[in-house]
Amino acid sequence: MRIDLHNHTTRCNHAEGSVDEYIQRAIEVGIDIYGFSEHAPMDFDEKYRLSFVDMHAYTHEILQAKEKYKNDIHILLGYEVDYLPGHMDDRVLNANVDYLIGSIHFIDKWGFDNPEFIGGWKSKNIDEIWQAYFEATEAMAKSGNFDIVGHLDLIKVFKFMPKTDVRTLAKNALAAIKNANMVLEINTAGLRKPIGELYPSRALLEEAYTLDIPITFSSDAHAVDQIGFGYDLATTLVKDIGYTQAVTFQERDRQLITF
Repeated sequence: MRIDLHNHTTRCNHAEGSVDEYIQRAIEVGIDIYGFSEHAPMDFDEKYRLSFVDMHAYTHEILQAKEKYKNDIHILLGYEVDYLPGHMDDRVLNANVDYLIGSIHFIDKWGFDNPEFIGGWKSKNIDEIWQAYFEATEAMAKSGNFDIVGHLDLIKVFKFMPKTDVRTLAKNALAAIKNANMVLEINTAGLRKPIGELYPSRALLEEAYTLDIPITFSSDAHAVDQIGFGYDLATTLVKDIGYTQAVTFQERDRQLITF
C-alpha cells in the first residue's frame, strides 16, 4: 500500500496544478492514501502560504474531492505548519483535520531554505546554524501540537554541511520526537534540490529506527509531475534499514500500514 501525505495546492501561491490533477496523477502512479497538507496560514511570510480567509475554501475543496474520488483513492486533509513561536494560530492548531505536519523553515525568521535568502549562509557559522535548526525541531516536538515531523534535515538543502556529526547535532531532537510520539516523514523533495538526497539522511533514519520512531511517506509535491517522485527509492532505503510499516492518519488517530 502506498502512502503520500505531504502535498500542496495552488493556494500556497508557489505550486502548480489543480486538486483534480493531483489526485488523478496519484491514482495513476498507484498511491492508495493521498494527503493534502497546505502551508498553513500565519501572520508571517504570508505570500508563501494559504490565507486565513481561504481556510474554509481549502477544507471544502479537499473534502469534496475526498467524496468524489472515494472509490479510487483515500484522500486526507492536513496542514503543514511552520513552527515559529508567536506566529502560530489556534485556528490552525485546533483545526478539524486528519493530521498536522510540524516543519522548521525559519531560524530567527531567516528562511534558510528559500533561494531568495541563500546569502544568509555566508555570514553565519554553519555548525551553529545546524544546531539552531535541531534545537527548533526539538522545541517543535515538545510543543505537542503536531503529528508528523516535516523533512527532518531540511537544513541540508543547499549542501552547506556541518563539521559536527549530524547524529550528534540531532540527538536531542530525535529524543524529543520519540517522547512526543511523532511520526517521521520520508520526504523525497530533497532529491529535487541541490542536496540530491532524501530527507532525512540514512544516518538519521538509522538513529530513528533504533529509537523505534515510526515513519510515513511524502512527495512534498508542488507540481503534478512531482507526485510519487522517488517513492521506490524511499521504500528501498527504509526497508534496508529495517522498517516494514508506515503510518497514516484519520482525524489525528494513526494507523500502521504495511508497505
